[in-house]
Formats: sequence, structure tokens, C-alpha cells
Amino acid sequence: MNDEQLLRYSRQIMLPQVDIEGQERLLSSSVLILGLGGLGCPAAHYLAAAGVGHMVLVDPDTVDTSNLQRQSLYCADDLGAAKVSAAQARLSVVNDSIQIETIHGCLAGEGLSEQVRKATVVLDCTDNFTSRFAINAACVRASVPLVSGAAIRLNGQLTVYDRRQPGAPCYRCLYDEQSNENLSCSESGILGPVVGMIGTMQALEAIKLIAGFGKTLNGRLMIFDAMAMEWQTMGLQADPECPVCSRG
Repeated sequence: MNDEQLLRYSRQIMLPQVDIEGQERLLSSSVLILGLGGLGCPAAHYLAAAGVGHMVLVDPDTVDTSNLQRQSLYCADDLGAAKVSAAQARLSVVNDSIQIETIHGCLAGEGLSEQVRKATVVLDCTDNFTSRFAINAACVRASVPLVSGAAIRLNGQLTVYDRRQPGAPCYRCLYDEQSNENLSCSESGILGPVVGMIGTMQALEAIKLIAGFGKTLNGRLMIFDAMAMEWQTMGLQADPECPVCSRG
């Protein structure tokens, strides 16, 4: 690291859990963020500020007026612009020393698998089950840890799927592809701080995975209830008959 980087990241380098070694891991890492809505915006902001060296931002949408209530990387001047372009511009102001690659569209098939294989950590910030199942399967195949967040109405949830750890579950262990119905913020509503909290914590889990400290949420699901201001934590187990991750 040069003197400018030592100064920029000095407050987190001071933490013994991070130190110089952890910061160098962040600088040499690559994070794939799928979805730049209410979850992806705060996650990308904090990862850029923390010094993740390379970020790949993926989203097919453009900025809409209704996004401004909770998607913190955008402003009124960005209306109509591709989210990935607006996010890249804003994040480059936050930290102009990192590399930011953008993909304006949806990743699927080999394109998704290729990007996952190149990533140190993947963040699922999407809002539909089809994407979540595909992202999970790609991460399982590549043995790349996945940080998964979701928020709707006044509730949120967060977990980590890291199949590098023996006995760890994957997303498909919890959810049946045949029984899930997509819930959208446009139909159900969402409070900005709720989705902001989950996205910020996705960034935190990603930093822990990259820098190699602390206990991640692998094998645990945290559920947030904003009405009661309560968190619940559930233990997760791998499904021995899971069609995605079972070795049987």
C-alpha cells in the first residue's frame, strides 16, 4: 500500500481484526454485486469505501423516481440513466482508486458462471427467486461464498452461504423452486431504512469473508422485524437431498 491508501483506510487498519494484511486482502479482492436497488446501493457504497479493489456491478434497470426513496446512490439528475452507470459514477467519487466494471443487463447461464468464478465474494441483492436460485447454483459450482439479503415491507433477512465449510447449506436447501412467489416492493411496499440496514450488513459480511475475521452468518439466518425492532436468528442445516449442493 502507498501512503495515500494507508491514510484513507487508517481507521479500519487500526482494528486488529483487519490490520495491514486484511486491508491488502480487500484491495486485491473482487466482489460481484447482482442488483443495484435498495440492497445493492448501500452494499456497494460501503465496499467501495472500504477499499475492495475490483467491483462488478450488474443490473438491467434504469433509475426511476420511485427508486429515490431508498436507493441511496441515485439522485433526481440520474432519472432515466442505467443504474449501473449512475452507481459507477457515484462510487468513483467515493473512491477513485478502485476498479469498477458494469454490466447493464441480467446475467444467466455461462455468463453468470464466468463472473461468479472470477469473484472473491458474491452479493445477491436481487428481488426475485429466479435470479436467486441461479446465483446460488453458480456459487455452489464455483465454491464462492454468497452473501444473501432480502427486504420487503418492514422485514428483512440476511445470511451467508459458504459451501467451502463442511455441512454448510445453500439457498436451495431452504427454498423450494416450485413453491415460491415473488414479492415486489412496488406491490408490497418497503421502508428505506429497513432495506438500507440489510444492504449495509451484506457489506459487513463480505468484508469479514474477504479479510478473514470474525464469525460470519454461514449456517445462520437473521430475520429483522422493524415493527418490534427485534432480530431473530435461526440455525440452518444442509438438505442431504438438495438437488444443487448434495453430493449424494
